Amino acid sequence: MNTTEAKNMDEAQVIAAEHAHHAEINTFGFWIYLMSDLVIFSVLFATFAVLGKNYAGGPGPTELFHLPYLFIETMFLLLSSVTFGFSMVAMNEHKKKAVIIGLIITGLLGLGFIGMELYEFRELIMAGHGPDKSGFLSSFFTLVATHGTHVTFGLLWLVVMIIQVIRQGFSYGVRSRLVRLSLFWHFLDIVWVGVFTFIYLMGMV
Repeated sequence: MNTTEAKNMDEAQVIAAEHAHHAEINTFGFWIYLMSDLVIFSVLFATFAVLGKNYAGGPGPTELFHLPYLFIETMFLLLSSVTFGFSMVAMNEHKKKAVIIGLIITGLLGLGFIGMELYEFRELIMAGHGPDKSGFLSSFFTLVATHGTHVTFGLLWLVVMIIQVIRQGFSYGVRSRLVRLSLFWHFLDIVWVGVFTFIYLMGMV
């Protein structure tokens, strides 16, 4: 190995180390963001715990919610988390086509989840059970809509990442952003499990 080759190798190692350092900083910062988001959802869950039995003479969960429908809605989001996981495995194996297909399927499942959630909201409001009718409905709509808004932003981010993978491949920046989006998506999945259990299932008891 001559001097030029050794110098080029040293420069490549320095660049790789810098990219890795920036990726670690960005990931750490994103964890801080997720923790702040967790605080927001914790407050919303606590609010529902206080107001969840305040029906104001109106219907409660047993009259308003349909578990088979909600189970299908939940499966959309859970399966989207699985397909995202497959995409991350494919990324580590440098399989560009598999990553793109996995992300597209993830996006379609996410869209299905949002579509079902919007339909549920529409049906409740059209039946006269909007967020202004009781403390229960106000806290319910606020919590579920906040989660749905996060999923919507996640879908927009997903579209951006699909475009970046197509155009840039698996550059350091793209890989780092995909990892952070994966954290965000799985976080929303965990929050929804809490929503489904705490609001829907326990509300039926």
